[in-house]
Amino acid sequence: MRLIDIAVMGFSNLLRRKLRTFLTVLGVIIGAASIVTMLSLGFGMKAALRTQLGGTGSLTMIQVNESYEYSESYGRGGMTVTASSSSSSRNKKPVLNAEALKDFAALEHVVAVSPEINAYLRFVCDKMVGDMTVVGIDSSQMENLGFELSEGRLLEPGEDGIVFGHYALYSFFDPRRQDWANYDDSQPPPVDVLGAGKISMTFDSSYGNRRQYNSGEASSGGGRPKFYKTKVVGVLDSNNWNYTWSAYMDINALTKIIKDNEKNQASGQPQPGGQTGNQRGNGRNAVEKYDLIRVKVDEVENVLAVQDVIKNMGYQPYSDAEYLNSVEETYNIIQLVLGGIGGVSLLVAAIGITNTMIMSIYERTREIGVMKVLGAAIYDIRTLFLLESAIIGLLGGALGIGLSYLLSHVINVLAASSGDMGGLEKISIIPPWIVLAALGVSSLVGLVSGYLPARRAMRLSALDAIRAE
Repeated sequence: MRLIDIAVMGFSNLLRRKLRTFLTVLGVIIGAASIVTMLSLGFGMKAALRTQLGGTGSLTMIQVNESYEYSESYGRGGMTVTASSSSSSRNKKPVLNAEALKDFAALEHVVAVSPEINAYLRFVCDKMVGDMTVVGIDSSQMENLGFELSEGRLLEPGEDGIVFGHYALYSFFDPRRQDWANYDDSQPPPVDVLGAGKISMTFDSSYGNRRQYNSGEASSGGGRPKFYKTKVVGVLDSNNWNYTWSAYMDINALTKIIKDNEKNQASGQPQPGGQTGNQRGNGRNAVEKYDLIRVKVDEVENVLAVQDVIKNMGYQPYSDAEYLNSVEETYNIIQLVLGGIGGVSLLVAAIGITNTMIMSIYERTREIGVMKVLGAAIYDIRTLFLLESAIIGLLGGALGIGLSYLLSHVINVLAASSGDMGGLEKISIIPPWIVLAALGVSSLVGLVSGYLPARRAMRLSALDAIRAE
């Protein structure tokens, strides 16, 4: 028999018993739709995580800190580096200094590096004060490091100015009213730092308070902390989560301020608010050691390899890509569980297909016998029943995918109407490849379910089949 004749006969047999065929196909529809919809939620969770972490390019950023444990083994995946004797030594723990900065910049796939030092200062803008961390960075690398603005501009290389993170502005409050900082960004910031021109900053954390530092106290605790004027040139966008809570200056400008304060507080006695003269701790010189170094990598796929090289150099690196990798492993497990739940429905549908085909054999026993007597080959009968079961699987899979898109749309609409989705457009995502996979799996389930009935039809004796009532 020609394949086209077998196909026409298979469709005719399925249409002859419409209700049974419909119920069998319905089982496959429910199974396929369950699997695709469940998996779409997992894909949505992964997309949400990538959107949140990758919105500002943080997935390609590595934050390097000092570590108490280190190894002299260098390299991973063919990547190598030669460290200077200053940054790595058999007898000394590696430190974050200028030599380490050069080592990191020499690594393969690294596109930018920037040192950071930190100081905690109080800013004074008109009648408002605000306490926050000021981070000294290489201002020439701000664009490479993913700084994005909502107002103003970024720092020029070596410029003596300051850029505020979005939420850092909400640290300002009126000390006379004890109107403490309010981080409700539904309201405008309490100060207009760009419009204020120059603002002042000081290491005196009690300035403006009712009980503040006075000259009498200064005599027992070193000189009174000075005020340093600076100009605000920009405000960062609120989506810059890595940079939104602090203020940023050129590292040389902040180093100058820190060293001047250390000179002024040479006695090292406690300053107001319990802070020592050396704001960065341990009395270290401001130019000898960095608090951390940020390393920018060209592609997300290379971050973990670069991170391992830095770790083998004796430092403690951290990246959002590492966090993303661990969380995605958890999401993969969740997807397997969700897919397994949907798979139960498809298993039930497979049993339904097998039952339908077996019943079809009982009802068409004489027809099978006549086909054999007329010269139909055994493999033609097998092909007929396998084709019918494959049609059920393929049709159910196609309609199930259509139902999945409908359910996914409903889920996204309901989620959007329920409130803020964190900037996400969808929480249920169906990638194109899952559509092809669902069609293939549904067809395969149909074929596998029809194999035993087809084999049974092949083994029927022609004479016994003709005699059957």
